[in-house]
Amino acid sequence: MKKTLVVISTMFVFGISVMGCATKGDLEKVQAQEQQTSLKADEALKASREANENAIKAADAVRAAEERAKVAEERAAEAEARADRANAMFKGSMRK
Repeated sequence: MKKTLVVISTMFVFGISVMGCATKGDLEKVQAQEQQTSLKADEALKASREANENAIKAADAVRAAEERAKVAEERAAEAEARADRANAMFKGSMRK
């Protein structure tokens, strides 16, 4: 009886240990998943770098546009001042 119980217990433990081990196919699946994950991470990193470069370019374009707008405002103010002076001269000449 004890011998039978020991044999059954041994077979049960052996069966569980065999079922719990990873097979070669399981390892290959895990490696394939790891490679896919690595590729996706590389693609995400590349996309992130491209987005960062585009953001820097956009920020530079905004700065340049702001500078051009500032110059345009200064020129408009100068033109308005010249127009005011010309108008004053015209009014002065009309009084004579």
